Amino acid sequence: MNISAKDYDYIWHPYTHQLHRHEAIAITDGKGALLFDEEGNEYIDGISSWWVNVHGHGNKFIAKKIYAQAKKLQQVIFTSFTHKPAVALAEKLLSILPGNPGKIFYSDNGSTATEVALKMCLQYWVNKGEPARKKIIAFENAYHGDTFGAMSISQRGTYTDAYRDKLFEVLFIPLPKGQNLEQIAQLIDQRTDLAGFIYEPLLLGAGGMKMYEAKHFDNLLRIVRGKKLLLIADEVLTGFYRTGKMFASERMHTKPDIICLSKGLTGGTMALGVTSCTAEVHEAFLSADKTKTLFHGHSFTANPLACTAANASLELFAGEKYPGRIEKLVKHNMKFASRLTAFAEQGIIKDVRQCGTVLAFEVQTKE
Repeated sequence: MNISAKDYDYIWHPYTHQLHRHEAIAITDGKGALLFDEEGNEYIDGISSWWVNVHGHGNKFIAKKIYAQAKKLQQVIFTSFTHKPAVALAEKLLSILPGNPGKIFYSDNGSTATEVALKMCLQYWVNKGEPARKKIIAFENAYHGDTFGAMSISQRGTYTDAYRDKLFEVLFIPLPKGQNLEQIAQLIDQRTDLAGFIYEPLLLGAGGMKMYEAKHFDNLLRIVRGKKLLLIADEVLTGFYRTGKMFASERMHTKPDIICLSKGLTGGTMALGVTSCTAEVHEAFLSADKTKTLFHGHSFTANPLACTAANASLELFAGEKYPGRIEKLVKHNMKFASRLTAFAEQGIIKDVRQCGTVLAFEVQTKE
């Protein structure tokens, strides 16, 4: 069976130009950092399968946990029902997430995690009797997903042009630097309709691996918090040690009110999204008025298998050796970044930058 040929005939791949597309590489196995195709060729999974695989392919510990759960309960509707893996995961996340999270809301991927966060934020102000607060602040070059709300708070461009008139207006601001904080503060001070600020802390992933300093960002967060806006940290990419800390928000003194998680949450095994919120945010939805309910859900909300995988992944992270491994990787990246400066001086590469376990640079091309 030629998997690639059949794939070409039957499947529409994401972000793929359809007219002159090539056959996709058929992957049959994965082990550690490596992938293997149907012809036995070996590939280094340098993008961690879209930044989701944090423990390596074929992790036996996670696989055994999923198998054991699959024999007991694979799925149950998560409205009037619950189950142990979801409760255990929520308890663990609330104990390690930065700030003072009070509740966990489950969904099924990073984009829906940000959609939930937006709905929480906007309805928070409606429930509080301030419906005029409906404008969201986001960073220029941000990316938060491909559903409509997530597209609205992401950088406008080729990916969103076809839907431009369907997206809601957002106040886009530049990344914080020492010299532009006053200008950003003035932009915010002029508005009375602001509801919240969503951001990828310290690292903009799909927007070009753009990095910015924690101290300037902390000053910006204080400014926004002073306007009593809700702070939403999109940690879908930055969570689980990408920036050297378990969560990038740990590097700032000002903590978010809402946090979005996905990608590495399950160790790269299956889809799961999480949106946490503080008790203060949740309290805005406690009312005898049923219209103040957060009307949002997914068929596979808090899927027991996905929650089990996430619990297993967090158990691995909690191991004694993990912080040391991350520290070693960060130091290795710092040394590698310093070595790359020689290539920058030769005009081969440019803009070498590093944030925790992430190292990025641009290849210098002829104009």
